[in-house]
Amino acid sequence: MNESILVTGGTGALGREVVDRLKDGTREVRVLSRKPGAYQGNLTTGEGVAEAVAGVGTILHLASDPRTKGADLESTRHLIEAAAPGTHLVYISIVGVDRHPFWYYQEKYQVEQMIGASGLPYTILRATQFHDFARFLIQGMTRMAVAPVPAGWSVQPVDTGEVADRLVELALGAPVGRVPDMGGPEVLPLREMVNIYLRASGRRRILVPIWVPGKTAAAYRAGIHLAPEHKTGKITFAEFLAATVKPGGPTKGYG
Repeated sequence: MNESILVTGGTGALGREVVDRLKDGTREVRVLSRKPGAYQGNLTTGEGVAEAVAGVGTILHLASDPRTKGADLESTRHLIEAAAPGTHLVYISIVGVDRHPFWYYQEKYQVEQMIGASGLPYTILRATQFHDFARFLIQGMTRMAVAPVPAGWSVQPVDTGEVADRLVELALGAPVGRVPDMGGPEVLPLREMVNIYLRASGRRRILVPIWVPGKTAAAYRAGIHLAPEHKTGKITFAEFLAATVKPGGPTKGYG
């Protein structure tokens, strides 16, 4: 078995956690990035992908672009075309993508289907939203003295490191198709999460519930993005904030 592993999105929040766990000296770990390095390339255009994939036994596909429609489809197509037969393709997806109307979720589901039809052995893990992504969104919501909070929304945030642990476990194992979803330990109303963040950061805001119209908002109210039956994670949102947010300190971005 070829021990070389390629990680796409290896410089992102999840990717860095995964790469750190893989670098134990027992296998070659490649990181495909647009930045100058040993495996520089562009998944969207396909530039450098064949060189990065050559000789690897496993691909951990973590790269994603939630800002550009079609980007994830093109990226995955280039990976599949470059991968040798028998290459284990491990993909991180999102809970509810097969039912949620948000275009980015729909595209993630199309990627899942593309991988399933590729002929490559594969493993797909769907996870709920990451703690650091939830914090990033809440920071944006609370920049002003009056903070709008979508009414009826809940989130089940999961720790990025715990998801990385699971992905590494899957990457080092045999391909098993789609595995059970992975969610955080708590399903929290968004308003409660905002209050948890405000307490942790030492800030005070006036929270104003707002009704967000449309199918996407209705899907969030319905909890399609949640996995309450899969509370796999152990680290709570409050525990995450206690370790990463200092009262009155500067805010941190995502990624």
